[in-house]
Amino acid sequence: MKSPDAPTCRALNTYTKLMRAAESVTGRVHRVLSAPKLTISQFGVLEALYHKGPLCQKDIAAKILKSTGNITLVIDNLEKQRLVRRERDTEDRRYLTIHLTETGEALIADVFAAVEKSIVSEMASLTDSEQELLGNLCKKLGLKGG
Repeated sequence: MKSPDAPTCRALNTYTKLMRAAESVTGRVHRVLSAPKLTISQFGVLEALYHKGPLCQKDIAAKILKSTGNITLVIDNLEKQRLVRRERDTEDRRYLTIHLTETGEALIADVFAAVEKSIVSEMASLTDSEQELLGNLCKKLGLKGG
């Protein structure tokens, strides 16, 4: 078997480091989700509603990069916990808007503050200019395919 050339080795090594760093940081940041017993997807839905206001399921799915089928289950579970409610459009009964309940809003306000604090703590290991550079590199890499 032929060994990879230097550019291939560099690309694979960089990818591995990126994935390990992302998983490591994400794992530490999302530890705060264990106390309120939220999944990452549930947190994503609550956070989207908290910052964007009421949204339809399709818009929530697009915002948190999940399929609409998956979002239905996540919202079902959030609704059972009385953290969100569905509201049918009076003009088009097929259209549902998802709203935070008072309980959901109080919960996500607390949880988001803890997640935000954790993110700031994680990023503190980088200087301001390193954070800026990393952000720009990630954006460049993320936009490559689109």
